[in-house]
Amino acid sequence: MKKFVALLMAAIMVLTCASAFAEGWEIVVVPKDASNPWFVRMNTGVEEYAAAHPEDTIYQKGTAEIDATLQAQLVDDLVAQGVDAICVVPVDIKSIEPSLKAAREAGIVVIAHEGAALENVDYDIEAFNNELYGAFIMDNLAAAMGEEGLYTTMVADLTNGSHNEWADGGVKRATEAYPNMTLLEADPRVESHDNGDTAYNVAKELFKKYPDLKGIMGTSSFDAPGVARAIEELGLSGKVFTAGTGMPGDNAELLKSGAVQYLTLWDPALAGQAMVALAQKILAGEEIAAPLDLGVEGYTELQFKEGSETVFEGQGWITITAENVDSFGF
Repeated sequence: MKKFVALLMAAIMVLTCASAFAEGWEIVVVPKDASNPWFVRMNTGVEEYAAAHPEDTIYQKGTAEIDATLQAQLVDDLVAQGVDAICVVPVDIKSIEPSLKAAREAGIVVIAHEGAALENVDYDIEAFNNELYGAFIMDNLAAAMGEEGLYTTMVADLTNGSHNEWADGGVKRATEAYPNMTLLEADPRVESHDNGDTAYNVAKELFKKYPDLKGIMGTSSFDAPGVARAIEELGLSGKVFTAGTGMPGDNAELLKSGAVQYLTLWDPALAGQAMVALAQKILAGEEIAAPLDLGVEGYTELQFKEGSETVFEGQGWITITAENVDSFGF
Protein backbone atom coordinates (compact mmCIF):
# COMPACT_ATOMS: atom_id res chain seq x y z
CA MET A 1 0.00 0.00 0.00
CA LYS A 2 2.78 2.42 0.90
CA LYS A 3 4.49 1.64 -2.40
CA PHE A 4 1.24 2.35 -4.27
CA VAL A 5 0.80 5.71 -2.49
CA ALA A 6 4.39 6.67 -3.25
CA LEU A 7 3.93 5.83 -6.93
CA LEU A 8 0.65 7.75 -6.99
CA MET A 9 2.28 10.84 -5.46
CA ALA A 10 5.16 10.63 -7.91
CA ALA A 11 2.73 10.43 -10.81
CA ILE A 12 0.83 13.47 -9.54
CA MET A 13 4.07 15.44 -9.26
CA VAL A 14 5.08 14.52 -12.81
CA LEU A 15 1.67 15.53 -14.15
CA THR A 16 1.77 18.80 -12.21
CA CYS A 17 5.23 19.64 -13.55
CA ALA A 18 4.22 18.70 -17.06
CA SER A 19 1.13 20.90 -16.82
CA ALA A 20 3.17 23.84 -15.53
CA PHE A 21 5.69 23.36 -18.32
CA ALA A 22 2.96 23.20 -20.93
CA GLU A 23 1.47 26.44 -19.67
CA GLY A 24 4.88 28.08 -19.54
CA TRP A 25 5.70 31.52 -18.19
CA GLU A 26 3.62 34.64 -18.81
CA ILE A 27 5.97 37.45 -19.80
CA VAL A 28 4.56 40.91 -20.58
CA VAL A 29 6.39 43.80 -22.24
CA VAL A 30 5.11 47.23 -21.13
CA PRO A 31 6.29 50.03 -23.47
CA LYS A 32 5.84 53.75 -22.91
CA ASP A 33 2.68 53.54 -25.01
CA ALA A 34 1.06 51.43 -27.71
CA SER A 35 0.82 53.95 -30.58
CA ASN A 36 4.33 55.42 -30.83
CA PRO A 37 5.95 53.96 -34.00
CA TRP A 38 9.00 53.11 -31.90
CA PHE A 39 6.96 50.79 -29.71
CA VAL A 40 4.91 49.45 -32.60
CA ARG A 41 8.26 48.25 -33.94
CA MET A 42 9.09 46.81 -30.49
CA ASN A 43 5.81 44.91 -30.57
CA THR A 44 6.80 43.41 -33.92
CA GLY A 45 9.94 42.04 -32.32
CA VAL A 46 8.04 40.72 -29.31
CA GLU A 47 5.51 38.97 -31.54
CA GLU A 48 8.30 37.39 -33.61
CA TYR A 49 10.00 36.18 -30.44
CA ALA A 50 6.73 34.82 -29.07
CA ALA A 51 6.14 32.86 -32.27
CA ALA A 52 9.59 31.29 -31.92
CA HIS A 53 8.98 30.42 -28.23
CA PRO A 54 5.46 28.96 -28.03
CA GLU A 55 6.33 27.27 -24.74
CA ASP A 56 5.73 30.63 -23.01
CA THR A 57 2.97 33.24 -23.18
CA ILE A 58 4.76 36.37 -24.40
CA TYR A 59 3.07 39.60 -25.44
CA GLN A 60 3.30 43.40 -25.34
CA LYS A 61 0.67 45.57 -23.65
CA GLY A 62 0.81 49.35 -23.67
CA THR A 63 -1.35 52.32 -22.76
CA ALA A 64 -3.19 54.43 -25.33
CA GLU A 65 -0.89 57.38 -24.75
CA ILE A 66 2.41 58.21 -23.09
CA ASP A 67 1.40 58.87 -19.50
CA ALA A 68 3.38 57.92 -16.40
CA THR A 69 0.28 57.43 -14.25
CA LEU A 70 -1.42 55.19 -16.80
CA GLN A 71 1.73 53.11 -17.16
CA ALA A 72 2.00 52.63 -13.40
CA GLN A 73 -1.66 51.56 -13.27
CA LEU A 74 -1.05 49.04 -16.05
CA VAL A 75 1.88 47.54 -14.14
CA ASP A 76 -0.29 47.39 -11.00
CA ASP A 77 -2.93 45.49 -12.98
CA LEU A 78 -0.35 42.99 -14.22
CA VAL A 79 0.88 42.46 -10.67
CA ALA A 80 -2.69 41.74 -9.58
CA GLN A 81 -3.02 39.24 -12.45
CA GLY A 82 0.05 37.40 -11.22
CA VAL A 83 2.13 37.40 -14.39
CA ASP A 84 5.60 35.87 -14.14
CA ALA A 85 7.68 38.68 -15.61
CA ILE A 86 7.22 42.34 -16.53
CA CYS A 87 9.58 43.98 -19.04
CA VAL A 88 9.12 47.74 -18.91
CA VAL A 89 10.32 50.84 -20.73
CA PRO A 90 9.54 53.50 -18.11
CA VAL A 91 7.90 56.82 -18.91
CA ASP A 92 9.07 58.31 -15.63
CA ILE A 93 11.65 56.71 -13.32
CA LYS A 94 10.31 58.07 -10.03
CA SER A 95 6.62 57.36 -10.55
CA ILE A 96 7.05 53.76 -11.74
CA GLU A 97 9.24 52.68 -8.81
CA PRO A 98 6.40 51.86 -6.35
CA SER A 99 4.66 49.65 -8.91
CA LEU A 100 7.86 47.81 -9.77
CA LYS A 101 8.60 47.39 -6.06
CA ALA A 102 5.19 45.77 -5.61
CA ALA A 103 5.90 43.49 -8.57
CA ARG A 104 9.17 42.26 -7.13
CA GLU A 105 7.63 41.77 -3.70
CA ALA A 106 5.05 39.55 -5.41
CA GLY A 107 7.84 37.41 -6.84
CA ILE A 108 7.52 38.81 -10.37
CA VAL A 109 10.72 39.18 -12.42
CA VAL A 110 11.22 42.80 -13.51
CA ILE A 111 13.38 43.70 -16.50
CA ALA A 112 13.72 47.27 -17.77
CA HIS A 113 15.02 48.99 -20.88
CA GLU A 114 15.97 52.70 -20.91
CA GLY A 115 15.74 52.64 -17.13
CA ALA A 116 19.31 52.49 -15.88
CA ALA A 117 18.46 54.62 -12.82
CA LEU A 118 15.67 52.28 -11.65
CA GLU A 119 16.16 50.55 -8.30
CA ASN A 120 13.28 48.05 -8.21
CA VAL A 121 14.37 45.80 -11.07
CA ASP A 122 16.18 42.53 -11.44
CA TYR A 123 18.11 43.96 -14.39
CA ASP A 124 18.02 46.84 -16.85
CA ILE A 125 19.22 46.33 -20.43
CA GLU A 126 20.63 49.26 -22.37
CA ALA A 127 21.39 48.90 -26.08
CA PHE A 128 24.67 50.68 -25.36
CA ASN A 129 26.48 52.83 -22.85
CA ASN A 130 24.21 55.88 -22.55
CA GLU A 131 27.03 58.40 -22.24
CA LEU A 132 28.77 57.02 -25.33
CA TYR A 133 25.52 57.01 -27.29
CA GLY A 134 25.05 60.68 -26.45
CA ALA A 135 28.59 61.29 -27.66
CA PHE A 136 27.72 59.42 -30.85
CA ILE A 137 24.71 61.69 -31.48
CA MET A 138 26.87 64.74 -30.81
CA ASP A 139 29.49 63.52 -33.30
CA ASN A 140 26.75 63.43 -35.93
CA LEU A 141 25.48 66.91 -35.00
CA ALA A 142 29.03 68.28 -34.94
CA ALA A 143 29.67 66.91 -38.43
CA ALA A 144 26.53 68.63 -39.71
CA MET A 145 27.45 71.93 -37.99
CA GLY A 146 31.02 71.91 -39.25
CA GLU A 147 32.14 71.46 -35.64
CA GLU A 148 31.36 75.06 -34.69
CA GLY A 149 28.53 77.21 -33.42
CA LEU A 150 25.90 77.53 -30.72
CA TYR A 151 23.80 74.46 -29.85
CA THR A 152 21.31 73.17 -27.31
CA THR A 153 19.82 69.81 -26.27
CA MET A 154 16.27 68.47 -26.35
CA VAL A 155 14.80 65.62 -24.26
CA ALA A 156 11.30 64.20 -23.92
CA ASP A 157 11.15 65.29 -20.28
CA LEU A 158 13.62 66.43 -17.67
CA THR A 159 12.59 63.39 -15.60
CA ASN A 160 13.37 60.89 -18.37
CA GLY A 161 16.39 58.84 -17.34
CA SER A 162 18.08 57.73 -20.56
CA HIS A 163 17.32 60.86 -22.61
CA ASN A 164 19.07 63.06 -20.08
CA GLU A 165 22.02 60.68 -19.88
CA TRP A 166 22.37 60.92 -23.67
CA ALA A 167 22.14 64.70 -23.56
CA ASP A 168 24.75 64.82 -20.79
CA GLY A 169 27.00 62.55 -22.84
CA GLY A 170 26.57 64.79 -25.87
CA VAL A 171 27.46 67.93 -23.94
CA LYS A 172 30.49 66.22 -22.46
CA ARG A 173 31.61 65.12 -25.92
CA ALA A 174 31.23 68.62 -27.34
CA THR A 175 33.17 70.11 -24.45
CA GLU A 176 36.04 67.65 -24.90
CA ALA A 177 36.18 67.27 -28.68
CA TYR A 178 34.68 70.38 -30.28
CA PRO A 179 36.15 73.55 -28.76
CA ASN A 180 34.36 75.77 -31.28
CA MET A 181 30.91 74.53 -30.26
CA THR A 182 29.14 76.32 -27.40
CA LEU A 183 26.16 75.19 -25.32
CA LEU A 184 23.29 77.71 -25.14
CA GLU A 185 23.48 78.71 -21.48
CA ALA A 186 20.09 80.44 -21.40
CA ASP A 187 18.27 77.28 -22.57
CA PRO A 188 20.70 74.36 -22.29
CA ARG A 189 17.93 71.71 -22.25
CA VAL A 190 14.37 71.91 -23.56
CA GLU A 191 11.50 69.40 -23.52
CA SER A 192 9.46 67.86 -26.34
CA HIS A 193 7.28 65.55 -24.22
CA ASP A 194 7.84 62.79 -26.81
CA ASN A 195 5.71 64.74 -29.27
CA GLY A 196 6.77 65.78 -32.77
CA ASP A 197 4.52 68.86 -32.84
CA THR A 198 5.91 70.03 -29.51
CA ALA A 199 9.48 69.54 -30.74
CA TYR A 200 8.60 71.50 -33.88
CA ASN A 201 7.05 74.40 -31.94
CA VAL A 202 9.82 74.56 -29.35
CA ALA A 203 12.45 74.57 -32.11
CA LYS A 204 10.69 77.41 -33.95
CA GLU A 205 10.67 79.48 -30.77
CA LEU A 206 14.34 78.75 -30.11
CA PHE A 207 15.50 79.68 -33.61
CA LYS A 208 13.51 82.91 -33.49
CA LYS A 209 14.65 83.79 -29.97
CA TYR A 210 18.31 82.96 -30.57
CA PRO A 211 19.34 83.92 -34.14
CA ASP A 212 22.84 82.52 -33.57
CA LEU A 213 21.57 79.06 -32.61
CA LYS A 214 23.03 76.62 -35.13
CA GLY A 215 22.14 73.17 -33.83
CA ILE A 216 19.75 71.16 -31.66
CA MET A 217 20.71 67.71 -30.38
CA GLY A 218 17.58 65.57 -30.00
CA THR A 219 17.07 62.42 -27.91
CA SER A 220 13.41 61.36 -28.24
CA SER A 221 12.56 59.74 -31.58
CA PHE A 222 10.30 62.76 -32.18
CA ASP A 223 12.90 65.46 -31.49
CA ALA A 224 15.13 65.65 -34.57
CA PRO A 225 12.23 65.09 -37.03
CA GLY A 226 10.21 67.83 -35.31
CA VAL A 227 13.18 70.20 -35.32
CA ALA A 228 13.80 69.41 -39.00
CA ARG A 229 10.24 70.46 -39.84
CA ALA A 230 10.88 73.80 -38.13
CA ILE A 231 14.14 74.23 -40.04
CA GLU A 232 12.36 73.66 -43.35
CA GLU A 233 9.47 75.99 -42.53
CA LEU A 234 11.76 78.80 -41.42
CA GLY A 235 13.90 78.45 -44.55
CA LEU A 236 16.99 77.61 -42.52
CA SER A 237 18.05 74.41 -44.30
CA GLY A 238 21.83 74.33 -44.64
CA LYS A 239 22.19 77.05 -42.01
CA VAL A 240 21.01 75.29 -38.86
CA PHE A 241 21.07 71.58 -38.10
CA THR A 242 19.74 68.77 -35.96
CA ALA A 243 20.65 65.18 -35.18
CA GLY A 244 19.11 62.60 -32.90
CA THR A 245 17.18 59.35 -32.70
CA GLY A 246 14.55 58.53 -35.34
CA MET A 247 12.88 55.71 -37.22
CA PRO A 248 14.17 55.14 -40.79
CA GLY A 249 10.82 54.66 -42.53
CA ASP A 250 9.16 57.61 -40.82
CA ASN A 251 11.98 60.02 -41.65
CA ALA A 252 13.19 58.95 -45.07
CA GLU A 253 11.90 62.05 -46.83
CA LEU A 254 13.43 64.41 -44.25
CA LEU A 255 16.80 62.74 -44.72
CA LYS A 256 16.56 62.77 -48.50
CA SER A 257 15.53 66.43 -48.53
CA GLY A 258 18.57 67.36 -46.45
CA ALA A 259 16.48 68.88 -43.65
CA VAL A 260 18.25 66.45 -41.31
CA GLN A 261 21.60 64.89 -42.19
CA TYR A 262 21.90 62.19 -39.55
CA LEU A 263 19.60 60.14 -37.37
CA THR A 264 20.73 57.54 -34.88
CA LEU A 265 18.98 54.41 -33.75
CA TRP A 266 18.94 51.02 -32.17
CA ASP A 267 16.28 48.56 -33.26
CA PRO A 268 13.46 48.53 -30.65
CA ALA A 269 12.33 45.13 -31.94
CA LEU A 270 15.63 43.62 -30.81
CA ALA A 271 15.51 45.51 -27.49
CA GLY A 272 12.10 43.97 -26.77
CA GLN A 273 13.40 40.51 -27.60
CA ALA A 274 16.44 40.99 -25.37
CA MET A 275 14.27 41.89 -22.37
CA VAL A 276 12.13 38.79 -22.83
CA ALA A 277 15.17 36.55 -23.34
CA LEU A 278 16.70 37.77 -20.08
CA ALA A 279 13.40 37.26 -18.24
CA GLN A 280 13.30 33.67 -19.51
CA LYS A 281 16.81 33.00 -18.26
CA ILE A 282 15.97 34.28 -14.79
CA LEU A 283 12.72 32.33 -14.61
CA ALA A 284 14.59 29.20 -15.67
CA GLY A 285 17.06 29.71 -12.82
CA GLU A 286 20.07 30.28 -15.07
CA GLU A 287 23.13 32.10 -13.79
CA ILE A 288 23.28 35.71 -14.96
CA ALA A 289 26.84 36.90 -15.44
CA ALA A 290 28.89 39.02 -17.82
CA PRO A 291 29.62 38.64 -20.64
CA LEU A 292 26.00 37.66 -21.20
CA ASP A 293 24.72 36.25 -24.49
CA LEU A 294 20.97 36.64 -24.98
CA GLY A 295 21.02 35.25 -28.51
CA VAL A 296 19.75 38.58 -29.91
CA GLU A 297 21.78 40.69 -32.34
CA GLY A 298 23.58 43.47 -30.48
CA TYR A 299 22.98 41.71 -27.15
CA THR A 300 25.41 38.80 -27.41
CA GLU A 301 28.25 40.22 -25.29
CA LEU A 302 26.47 42.26 -22.63
CA GLN A 303 28.66 43.77 -19.96
CA PHE A 304 27.68 45.41 -16.70
CA LYS A 305 27.72 49.17 -16.67
CA GLU A 306 30.69 50.39 -14.69
CA GLY A 307 29.83 50.42 -10.99
CA SER A 308 26.53 48.55 -11.45
CA GLU A 309 25.41 44.99 -10.81
CA THR A 310 22.01 45.41 -12.46
CA VAL A 311 22.54 47.44 -15.65
CA PHE A 312 23.71 45.60 -18.76
CA GLU A 313 25.02 47.43 -21.84
CA GLY A 314 25.07 46.11 -25.41
CA GLN A 315 26.48 47.32 -28.71
CA GLY A 316 23.43 48.37 -30.70
CA TRP A 317 23.70 51.84 -32.25
CA ILE A 318 23.61 52.73 -35.96
CA THR A 319 23.72 55.90 -38.09
CA ILE A 320 20.92 56.55 -40.57
CA THR A 321 21.56 58.79 -43.56
CA ALA A 322 19.88 59.59 -46.88
CA GLU A 323 22.14 56.97 -48.46
CA ASN A 324 21.16 54.02 -46.23
CA VAL A 325 17.69 54.95 -44.93
CA ASP A 326 15.88 52.57 -47.29
CA SER A 327 17.98 49.57 -46.28
CA PHE A 328 16.57 48.92 -42.79
CA GLY A 329 13.14 47.57 -43.62
CA PHE A 330 11.22 49.48 -40.94
